[in-house]
Amino acid sequence: MNLVTLAWKNSVNRPLNLLMSIILFALGVGLISFLLLVNQQLKDKFDRNLAEIDLVVGAKGSPLQLILCSMYHIDNPTGNIPIEKARPILREGHPLIKTAIPLSLGDNYKSFRIIGTNHNILPLYDASLAEGNLWQKDLDVVIGQSVARETGMKIGSTFHSSHGFADDEDLAHDHASFRVTGVLLESGTVLDQLILTNTASVWMVHDHQEAMADSTQGSHAVHGHHVGSEKDHPAHDNSNADLLSHPDKEITSILVQYKSRTNFQALNFGRNINENTDLQAASPAIEMNRLYSMLGIGTDALYSLALLIAFVSALSIFISLYKSMKERKYELALIRVMGAGRSTLFSLIILEGLFLSFMGWVAGLIISHGAMQWLSVYLLEDFRYRFTGWLWLPEETWIFLFSLALGLLAALIPAIQAARTDIHTTLAEK
Repeated sequence: MNLVTLAWKNSVNRPLNLLMSIILFALGVGLISFLLLVNQQLKDKFDRNLAEIDLVVGAKGSPLQLILCSMYHIDNPTGNIPIEKARPILREGHPLIKTAIPLSLGDNYKSFRIIGTNHNILPLYDASLAEGNLWQKDLDVVIGQSVARETGMKIGSTFHSSHGFADDEDLAHDHASFRVTGVLLESGTVLDQLILTNTASVWMVHDHQEAMADSTQGSHAVHGHHVGSEKDHPAHDNSNADLLSHPDKEITSILVQYKSRTNFQALNFGRNINENTDLQAASPAIEMNRLYSMLGIGTDALYSLALLIAFVSALSIFISLYKSMKERKYELALIRVMGAGRSTLFSLIILEGLFLSFMGWVAGLIISHGAMQWLSVYLLEDFRYRFTGWLWLPEETWIFLFSLALGLLAALIPAIQAARTDIHTTLAEK
C-alpha cells in the first residue's frame, strides 16, 4: 500500500471527525467564494452599463435612485421633469454636451420596462439589430434579446403594456397595442431586458389613461389637450427637436455625454444644474463609487467572518490530526519497524491534512456555486439581471492554494510529532 492510499484511508477512517472538519472548512471557503462570485458579477453588470454616460438629469430626489432607475432600471423614478425646463440640455448645439438622450418610463410588459427614447441610445451601448428595423412610427418597439427569449415575441408580435413596473393585467392599457419591429443582438447590457420605443408612444398610452380617468369625473381634457385614439396621432420622429415642440409634456430623465471630460465647465455642469434649477444632476461614477463603498463595509465584514471560519476549521483539522496521532502511536511505530523513515511518517500526516483541506475546498465550491446558481433564479425574476453559478474566477485558484496552505499548517505540528515517534518506547508501552 503506497503512502497516498494509506493517507486517504486514514483520513476517511474517522467519519465524524472528517465530517466536522469538512463542514467547517467548506463554510469558510464557500462564503469567500460566494462573495467573490456576487461581487464580480455585480461589478461587471454595473461597469458594463456605465456606457460612458457622464451625467443623468432628472427630478429632485435621491441621486443614487436616479442612477439606478435611469441606467440600471432596478429602481423607481424620482419623478418627471417638464420638457420646457429640460430645453437647454436637449437642444442641439450645446457647447458642452455631445449627446443628450431622453428617457420616459412608466409602463412594462411582463415586468420588462418600456422606455420611450430615441435611436441614439443604441450606439451608447454598442447595440445593433439582430433582425427587423428600428421603430419609426408611434407604438412601434424594438425589444432586447432577454425580452424576446422570455416572452416569445418576434417581429410582428403585438402586446398591451401595463402601468407601472409590475406585471398586472388589471393595469393594462387595452386601448393601445404595441408592435415589435426589431430585435436587438444580445449585448450583455441593460438593453437586453428593455422594450424601446419613441417618447410619443409613452405619452400616448398615458394621455389616454388620464383622459379616461378624467372622463369618469366629467372632464375631457388632459393638460389642456384633447386625447383620442392612437390613429388620431401622427407619427413622431426620434429627435430631440420633436420633443422640444411639446414643451408642456414631461419625460423621466436625460442621459448626458460630454464633448470633453477635461473641460472645466463640464466638470461644474452638474453642480450648476443642482444649484440653479429645479432639476437634479447625478454623476454615475460618483454615485456608483458611493454604492461600492456602502456594499464594501458589509462585504469586508463577511470576508472577515469567512476567514475566521477558515482558521477555526484549520484548528479543527489540527486537533483531529493531533488526537489521531496520539491514538495511532503504536501504528506509526510499526510502520517505522517495517522500514519507513521519519520523513515517511512526516509526509503521511501532511498528506492527511492536505486531503482534509482539499475535500473542504471542494465542498465549499459546491456550496458557493450551487447557492449562486439558486440565487440567480430570484435575481433574474426580481431585477431581470442574469447571474450564474457556472463561473470560475481566477481568484478561486488562490482560494485553492490558501486552503492547501491552511491544511499544511494544521498538519505541521502533528507531522513533526509523528516523525519523532520513538519506536522502542512506544512498543514497550504496548
